[in-house]
Formats: sequence, structure tokens, C-alpha cells
Amino acid sequence: MKIISINAGSSSLKFSLFNMDDKKIIASGLFERIGIDGSCYTIKYNGEKIKEEIELANHTDAVKILLDKLITLNIISSLDEIDGVGHRLVHGKDKYKESCLITDEVINDLTLFKDFAPLHNPANVLGIKAFKEVLPNVPMVGVFDTAFHQTMEEEAFLYPVPYSWYEDHGVRKYGFHGTSHRYIAKTISEHLGRDDLKIISCHVGNGGSITAIKDGKCVDTSMGFTPLAGIMMGTRSGDVDPSIITYIMEQEGLNAKEVIDILNKKSGLLGLSEISSDMRDIVSAMASDDEAGAKARRAFLKYTRTVTNYIAQYYVLLGGADVICFTAGLGENSEPFRKKVCENLACLGIKLDAEANKVMGEFKKISSDESTIPVYVVPTDEELMIALDTLKLIA
Repeated sequence: MKIISINAGSSSLKFSLFNMDDKKIIASGLFERIGIDGSCYTIKYNGEKIKEEIELANHTDAVKILLDKLITLNIISSLDEIDGVGHRLVHGKDKYKESCLITDEVINDLTLFKDFAPLHNPANVLGIKAFKEVLPNVPMVGVFDTAFHQTMEEEAFLYPVPYSWYEDHGVRKYGFHGTSHRYIAKTISEHLGRDDLKIISCHVGNGGSITAIKDGKCVDTSMGFTPLAGIMMGTRSGDVDPSIITYIMEQEGLNAKEVIDILNKKSGLLGLSEISSDMRDIVSAMASDDEAGAKARRAFLKYTRTVTNYIAQYYVLLGGADVICFTAGLGENSEPFRKKVCENLACLGIKLDAEANKVMGEFKKISSDESTIPVYVVPTDEELMIALDTLKLIA
């Protein structure tokens, strides 16, 4: 059985084609600059990589070319081999608590919820409609980023603002990266042979969120009403005093949208370091004794502190932790980042194995045997999680 996992952006379409018999990727790729000059696609399969510039007027063009290439490259023999399509959907509000078959109601809801994810939900709808046009008889499944976090209790998801804001306008914590956190919980539970784990899952990349998980369910998560909340990130500020917004509006002559744009795109590592939003650049710059080095160290220490604070908070919330997991770009690949966070948590009895911590992108325990809490690097696979949900729902 073959299933395609899809992540559609406003001008892009990322795909992974899985053979669900062995859960392996057959082919993957990315269609970029859809509807923009210079559009192109990249497809990887059998250790090969094909890249070609081609006109892509819309997402339907991208889907047609994708499916045509899968056949002409002999990746599949016909479209009949595709048994299902799984779509990453960003925001399902509190209505969608798990993955579901995509119906007209789901598509309508994604449109209704567009104000909660204006950059993503409309793009997700474009991807769905493109596949419905080209593969009208193939079942499709929606996998929501927000779904995993819908097990949070009111005391976790409500904000201390007028309750009518929640009732009338849906103002509450929704959380994101849910598919990744669910994959991490599933993977580490299978590895340790337990379903009753208290897990602190750290999805830390250019965007990042920390999630407290108990018995396979989300108890709390750092991202909130939008992905801007929580830990400091590559270009996002994370949690800040909201009064800063009106203060900077007055001082700089900006409107609210412009300030929020700065908090989303020009803050975080980039804002504090004035060097880069990439932790690799920050770590490299830290080695120097000049002003750039000082700025890099300032950003690095603040970044690791915000992650530490959420881990410590969730340790208390869960009443201890059975395991801490690092995943995503930084979590999987940055030895200095993991080292500093675990040093900050030494009072909890966490001890790293320095040699084991040199790992990049591999599943591995990186804590020493003396550590009171085992710490793991667990590479995430949201595409596989989407494919697994799709298989389950179409079976």
C-alpha cells in the first residue's frame, strides 16, 4: 500500500511517498515558487536527485506534474498504486481533536478558521483541492498540528483574560507541532516499552515548542494562541510582556501589525545576536572575543535559558519526568545547545554523556547512567505520522 504525505504552503508543496508495508520512503520532494516566476521542483528517489525549472501556475499544476513524474520515473507504475493522501493541516481550532477523513465540512471549516492561521489554512485548502481534482476517488486524510494538544484541561489552555474572549472569539492556547510531539511520544514509549510515561518533548528548530505529555496525552505546551508564544526561536521572540507592543508602537511610530511582524520575523536569535537566526552561525561566532562573539553568547544564553525554564516548569507540572526528548533541527543536531540546556538542569540530577551527545540526527540516549532522568535525541518524522494516520483511517 502506498500513501503520499503532503504539506502545502501558499507557494510550495512538499511530498513524501511511503510504502506502508515497510514504512519506508519511496520518493520525496518539493515544488517551489508555485504561481511565481522561477518555479521549480526537486524529486529524490533511489539515491538520485532531480531538479528542474518548470512553470507552475497553481497547485493543481504541481500535483499533475508530481504524479506524472512518479510514473515516468518508474517510481510507480500507475496512479492506481496510490491508496491514500494525507495532508498536514495547521489549525483545526478545538473542533478537531484527532485526524479525520477530509470531507466538504472539513474544507469549509479550514476556510472558516483561516483567521487563526492566515498563512497556512488557505494554503492547506489549495493542496486538498488540487489533489481532489487530480485524484477524485482517492481517500484523503487531514492531520492537524493542533489536534494533539486538545487534551489540555481548561486551566492549561485558558488565558487569564475576560472569559467572553474565549466564548465569543476563541481566544485560548491551541499549541502547534502536535504531530511531531505525538510521534516523539509514540516512538519513545515503544522504545522504553511503556505507555504510562511522563515525557517532556522538546521540538526545537527555527520554530520551537516544549510539550508536557502524560500517558500519551498532552498536558501543556509552550506555544499558545499563535506560534509566536513560548520559547525564544530563530526569528520569533517567544513570550514577552504584551505592553511592549503598545510602548514600541508609540516610540517607533509603528502600528500593531508592524510590531507583531517584528516579533515574528526579526526577533529571537536574529534579534538578540544581530548576526543570524541559525544556531550554527551563533555557535561559530561565540568562539571569538570581539563584539560579534559577545552578541552571539548573549543570544545563545537567552535561548537556552528559555528552553530550560519550560522544561523545569513542566517537570513540576508532571510531578517529575521519566524522559526528556530533543527533536527537530536544533534538538537533533546541536551538541552545544543540548549540552547547555542539560547543564542548566543539573539540579534535577541530569547528567550528559559527553561522547554520546556528539550525535546528529540519530535516535540515541545522550544522558549518562548516573542521570536521574534519561535524555534522548529522537529524530521526528511528521510525514510518517501523517502516513500512519492516513493508513489507519482508510483501512
